[in-house]
Amino acid sequence: MNRSLVLRSQAEEDLTAAALWYEEQLLGLGREFLDEADKVFRQITHFPESHPARHRHFRRALLRRFPFGVFYAVEPDNIVVLTVIHLAQDPTELTRRLD
Repeated sequence: MNRSLVLRSQAEEDLTAAALWYEEQLLGLGREFLDEADKVFRQITHFPESHPARHRHFRRALLRRFPFGVFYAVEPDNIVVLTVIHLAQDPTELTRRLD
């Protein structure tokens, strides 16, 4: 069963901020970041249980080329992406975003 992917506003803001930062570092790198995020989104849509639960019932998928984790919840009809966070971020920030 394929569930719909829903990005919370925090996740959308995370993606935009990271893509803009990478684009400032190197032209085209922001687009590459978003492409990697899209790959993860497709994977979790097709195989939502394939990633481990990290914080309560939230799961984490990793981007391949960038040090970011996609934290999401599997619901009956949807996969809800709560945040896309840099893995060096203060753990209390992650907890705040997931609560």
